[in-house]
Amino acid sequence: MSGDDPTAVAAVPALPIAGGFRLLVMRELVLDDGPPAYAVIGQTLVRAPPRSIRHGVAFALAFGPDMMAWLNQALGRPAWRDASGETQRNPRWPALGWHRAPRTWPGGTLTTEWSADILFPEEADRAGFALAFAEALAGREPVSETA
Repeated sequence: MSGDDPTAVAAVPALPIAGGFRLLVMRELVLDDGPPAYAVIGQTLVRAPPRSIRHGVAFALAFGPDMMAWLNQALGRPAWRDASGETQRNPRWPALGWHRAPRTWPGGTLTTEWSADILFPEEADRAGFALAFAEALAGREPVSETA
């Protein structure tokens, strides 16, 4: 499907933003009648929204297993308990947040583009992640090291 098709689900390159990346995750098609329709974009950095809940799609953001393994190795555990038992978040881990933007397509179709903002507190960690996951950030399938 082309770049002018609002129903396209192929991965697109992540956009660099201050401190990280903006990654298109879903496209919401605004329909005249009925509930909106969602197209999940085929990228690999964050998990696809699960469709296992009873009344629709859960919109949680979570890194995929390859990213989790890299983050754990490069930055340490995502959280730990301190001496008092309180959970402490690893301050080096990136934050995930939603970004939405309306889009009008050729032909007049309206969508809302739902993107994940991946924000790193430290530039060195952002740069390391960018190097490790360059293919996925570029919207391409990663090359298998065993192939």
